[in-house]
Amino acid sequence: MAKRDYYEVLGVSKGAGQDEIKKAYRKMAIKYHPDKNPDDKTAEEKFKEAAEAYEILSDADKRARYDRFGHAGVSGNAGGGFSGGMTMEDIFSQFGDIFGDSGSPFESFFGGARSGGRGRAQGERGSNLRIKLSLTLEEIANGVTKKIKVKKHTTCDVCNGSGAKDSNSVQTCNTCRGAGVVRQVRSTFLGQMQTTATCPTCHGSGKTITASCSKCKGDGRMYGEEMIEIEIPAGVEEGMQLSLRGKGNAGRQGGPSGDLLINIEEKPHESLQRDGMNLIHDLYINFADAALGTSKEVPTIDGRVKIKIPAGTQSGKIFRLKEKGLPSVQSYGKGDQLIHINVWTPKKLSEDEKKVLEQLRNKPNFQPQPGKSDRGFFDRMRDYFKS
Repeated sequence: MAKRDYYEVLGVSKGAGQDEIKKAYRKMAIKYHPDKNPDDKTAEEKFKEAAEAYEILSDADKRARYDRFGHAGVSGNAGGGFSGGMTMEDIFSQFGDIFGDSGSPFESFFGGARSGGRGRAQGERGSNLRIKLSLTLEEIANGVTKKIKVKKHTTCDVCNGSGAKDSNSVQTCNTCRGAGVVRQVRSTFLGQMQTTATCPTCHGSGKTITASCSKCKGDGRMYGEEMIEIEIPAGVEEGMQLSLRGKGNAGRQGGPSGDLLINIEEKPHESLQRDGMNLIHDLYINFADAALGTSKEVPTIDGRVKIKIPAGTQSGKIFRLKEKGLPSVQSYGKGDQLIHINVWTPKKLSEDEKKVLEQLRNKPNFQPQPGKSDRGFFDRMRDYFKS
């Protein structure tokens, strides 16, 4: 089933500001929240759909890619924080401040972590990392697996991320009694309600540390390096962003790791230019070859191939090599390679060459006789893209 347009999901226009987008998501979060719609799978899917739309449209970079590439630029391996399948925990942890108060919308209006198996947090989530990855056209055409060394915060190997000296150095939080949350009564537009908020002492872990780990000094992480394997799907484009969940900085005191965001860059190719899924090659031939016809080898992404140049070929003629272009990142076909013919005019001539051309200059067959078939370059390009 095709994904709906994110603007349509939230019911806003493409020119909507961040306040309008936030307000629209808040409205849908309340309407379709699982606690308000128990055992309603349809409501749960709409709740997830709204969260995914908000995750993209509330981020300036992701929104710009979505506006340019649609779902191909942000969904699946091409970006979006929920590329591996969105869970309720994703939503509650990532968008807990949507209402602008100390508690999340789900805590403030629906009792927080009381249902659906949502437990307390294990620590502070690590930050995301962003890197640039340069790829050749060949790598883009076929997909590639890259191994890169990333400098980042990693889990402490002495305390395994807890930040504590040993198991005896961890005790139940006295403020929340191990619950990770504190309950309070507050007034809302729905009236007085009992709400829950993350414990300010243990930050939701339910535990406090009495003696810190000697290596990480209680942080639960160290600064180091990690070798990460990245699978790049075929057909990615310059400016697209891939997301590897949990490969960013490790969280403090056992908190979940952030994500690794990979921004794609394309290395220039010496013979081919990219235009979407199509590849373009400028082939230069001399006047004699254009007039008499010839065969030429041209480079493609898969190696060199020979093409036939018919007699009388005009400069600007475009030949098409079907499906010799790049695949779609969504795997629905391949583009073509377009060969743009350029008839080369000599800049310097010998005396003998000048004499030959002078003999031919006024011959009838050497007078320009453009017909309807001899259309301009841009008209021919437009025809190829329409077909």
